[in-house]
Amino acid sequence: MGAAEKMHRASAATASVLLPATDPRRPWRDTRLLRVPGPDVVDTPVVGLLEHLQAGDVLVLNDAATLPASLDTVWDHQPIELRLAGPSFALDAMHADAFPARWWAVVFGEGSWRDDTDTRPPPPPLPVDARLGWRGMSARVRSSWGRLVELEFAASGDALAAFLYAAARPVQYRHLHAPLELHQVQTPYGQRPWAVEMASTGRPLRWPLLRMLEARGVELAWLTHAAGLSATGSAALDAALPLPERYDVPPETLQSVARAKARGRRVVAVGTTVVRALESCALAGWSPGLGLAELRIDRHHALRAVDGILTGVHSPGESHWDLLGAFADRDVLEAAHEAAVAGGYLAHEFGDLMLIL
Repeated sequence: MGAAEKMHRASAATASVLLPATDPRRPWRDTRLLRVPGPDVVDTPVVGLLEHLQAGDVLVLNDAATLPASLDTVWDHQPIELRLAGPSFALDAMHADAFPARWWAVVFGEGSWRDDTDTRPPPPPLPVDARLGWRGMSARVRSSWGRLVELEFAASGDALAAFLYAAARPVQYRHLHAPLELHQVQTPYGQRPWAVEMASTGRPLRWPLLRMLEARGVELAWLTHAAGLSATGSAALDAALPLPERYDVPPETLQSVARAKARGRRVVAVGTTVVRALESCALAGWSPGLGLAELRIDRHHALRAVDGILTGVHSPGESHWDLLGAFADRDVLEAAHEAAVAGGYLAHEFGDLMLIL
């Protein structure tokens, strides 16, 4: 553990909020695990997961890779940033791995990731049919609702993918101390380039740890969920998060879930994206394959697919915190938050984890 992280932990003990993890180079073995509910806060490393999962449990992971989803351009002589929020297409026209031409995007005014997302100046209005340009690519605004716009790029498929990987950069926020490289926002097992922000709970789950879990009889299962933006700079849009996001649940994963349920074992989701995908799939009649997650899960939601969650350390007021209300009572979550603050647990995508069973 570095001196900066020790200082963060000491400061957190006297603060009322969680401190962010600021360095993407933080070793995965330094990730800490908070068991909820638990009698005391124990400084458990992430490998402590081996002690909490049992033979026959199913651990479901999101194999979405992270796209470079932030694009800079100019409109009305003013610099703007577009953060892609996900493809825009009807469910019956959805293709599993294509890069469609039409995407939702959130527009930011002048500034950069080094500025507070909530205080950046608003962008100039983008009218319908506005044309945006980059070297080798253009896009037309098909529809606009304030900061949320629907874009249609001049290309799709491999041509659009090549453009994004050449011209865009990862979405990031001011709590980080340096620009992100694309490899720093990938999970060890990410494959399909669907996510616009990293499905970050899986970042510390390296293959040696996953293999140790398998050796103890924990079954690994997989799905893909297009993790979306975590902040938009608009209070109204933030209140609507998460936006609808596509998912793909293979038949084998549903079979693993069904076996676990039949045997009285637990289905544990790695991250809120997995919860949203599996619960959406259950609501849709357990049909495998592609779907669109439109659920906003909170304490009023009765879980049908998932029995536990491994997730980041979240704070009250976040949409992720609201989702955790489906797993534990508010007083339990508040006690966990207080314990995390007092213990110096770190938040955000390179931070620590909590396990609710």
